[in-house]
Amino acid sequence: MSSLSRVWVVGTAAVTALGNDADALWGGLLAGRTGIAPIARFPTGGYKTHLAACVPGLHPAGPGSLVNALLDRLCAQLPPLPPDTLLIAATTKGGVDCLERAARSQPTDTTDIPLPALGTALRRRLGLTAPGFTVSAACASGSTALGLGARKIASGSATAVLVVGFDALSEFIFSGFSALQALSPGPCTPFDRARTGLTLGEGAAALLLASPERASTMGREPVGELLGWAAANDAVHITAPARDSRGLIQAIRAALARAGIGPEQIGGVSAHGTGTIYNDLMELNAFRAVFGENPPPVYGVKGALGHTLGAAGVIEATIALRALAEGTTPGTVGFSDPDPAAVGLVQSGPSPLRAQRVLLTNSGFGGVNAALVLGGKPQ
Repeated sequence: MSSLSRVWVVGTAAVTALGNDADALWGGLLAGRTGIAPIARFPTGGYKTHLAACVPGLHPAGPGSLVNALLDRLCAQLPPLPPDTLLIAATTKGGVDCLERAARSQPTDTTDIPLPALGTALRRRLGLTAPGFTVSAACASGSTALGLGARKIASGSATAVLVVGFDALSEFIFSGFSALQALSPGPCTPFDRARTGLTLGEGAAALLLASPERASTMGREPVGELLGWAAANDAVHITAPARDSRGLIQAIRAALARAGIGPEQIGGVSAHGTGTIYNDLMELNAFRAVFGENPPPVYGVKGALGHTLGAAGVIEATIALRALAEGTTPGTVGFSDPDPAAVGLVQSGPSPLRAQRVLLTNSGFGGVNAALVLGGKPQ
């Protein structure tokens, strides 16, 4: 590791159902607020639930994808970027809302439909000349993209990388999760004994990564550090996680090894925490296997933000960095009656960090699992 560059985080931005910036996001989480509310964007009468965590006041500006309006709000928070900054976009569905409208013979911009299209348009909008790319690794897209960006910095193949995760809620996405019987009738309750499924959300977030030397030439101070990253696939089922948690355990241990630390040096855990029965149990089993009888506090944010799909890992990394800066984790909204496996592990309210490192995990369809180790502001 000594020959590799350190990976600093030198900027963050976020748009979620709790507000249009990272301060609104953090304040809402600490207060235990939720962005989950009745959906006004499309009719929900034929579905199992009428709830989601939508960004307030978000509407398409013309025939293009709703994601463009989401990225408008995100770009307003970004600083000027060097043209050679590498853009890595993360999304599960991209501009699928345009495909939905085209299928209904409604006016739409079909150029937004191909998965890489919105990332390519964002790169041009930001004036970036480096050839970027798009990651679509199911619900681990955001954290996987961050791991790839960190590897680019660490290896020296890039010195500045902007990782942007985004997904907007459309009826196409909503109907798909409904058909899978994955949606909770009420707001999701991660790690709760009575959990019945997930609640969908939407959002966008960005992390600007840089080597220390490049950060200095950019005049950017670090807000945190990406210390470890890894991904693994349990190859068990197209939608269900491995009951023995093998893929997530492997990803966590590999991320810790890359960071050069042991489990006892993790101060808190940002869990995927969808609120589905099997995903939550798989995560809890993995954390017990890795941390043993003295686990750090675990929290999840999807009870407040819904499941933001491709944006989740980047949004949750933004939150983890703020937790490191403040020395406390947020609580887990919707968690009140612990699953037996969550007792003494998952926190319902804010909890002090035990150390200046946070483990972040995400898992997705197809058996993908990703893990990141984030550290506080480098000294």
